[in-house]
Amino acid sequence: MFETLFAPYQEYSAINIFLEITAVVFAVISVLYSKKNSINVYPTGIVSILIFMYLLYQWELFGDLIINIYYFIMSVYGWVLWSRKKEGVSSLKVEKISLKEYKISGVIFFLSTLLVSAVYILFEKFGYWWSYVDILTTGLFFIGMYLLARRKVEHWLFLIVGDFISIPLYYFKEYTITSMLYVIYTVIAVFGYLAWKKIWDNNLQRL
Repeated sequence: MFETLFAPYQEYSAINIFLEITAVVFAVISVLYSKKNSINVYPTGIVSILIFMYLLYQWELFGDLIINIYYFIMSVYGWVLWSRKKEGVSSLKVEKISLKEYKISGVIFFLSTLLVSAVYILFEKFGYWWSYVDILTTGLFFIGMYLLARRKVEHWLFLIVGDFISIPLYYFKEYTITSMLYVIYTVIAVFGYLAWKKIWDNNLQRL
C-alpha cells in the first residue's frame, strides 16, 4: 500500500518533496490556529500558500494555482481585518453570515467558475476529468476564504465540503501527501465549525 500511495514521488526531486511536506506542515498549523480563532492563521497560512504556488506552477495545475493566488490575497485582506482593534480587542467578531454575504458568496462562486473555466480553456486542460471537479472546489474555497476573512461561522461548512472532495481529487492527480493534507483539513474543519459555533453561541448569550 505504501508503495502504491507514494509511487509517483519516485520521479519527484528531493527539493520538491521537501517543499510539499513543509507546505503541508504550515497549512496544518494554520488551520489549527483558525480553529482557535487566532490571527496567526494568516502568517502561517501565507508561508504554506507561497510554497504551494511555486509547486502548483511546476506541476502545471493552473486552476489550483489560481486558488492559491486568491488565498494569498484573502489572507492579506483577512490579516488586515483581524488586526483592527477597538479598546484592545479585535473589532471583528465571530458572527453568522448575513443575507448580503450570501449574495456576495453567490457572485464569488459564479465568477470563480468562469475564471477557472477560462484558464483551463486557455491552457487546454479540459481533457482531464478532474478539471470539472476543480471548478467546483475552487468556487467552494473562494467562498470559504472570503467568509473566513469576515470571521463568519459558515466558512467552515464550505471548507468541509471542498476539503472532502479534494481528498480523492489530489490522490487521483498523484499528489498523495497533499491528499493526506485534505484528510487532516476535513477533520480539523469539522471541529473548527463546532468551536466557532460555540463562540458565536456564547457571544449571543452575552447580548
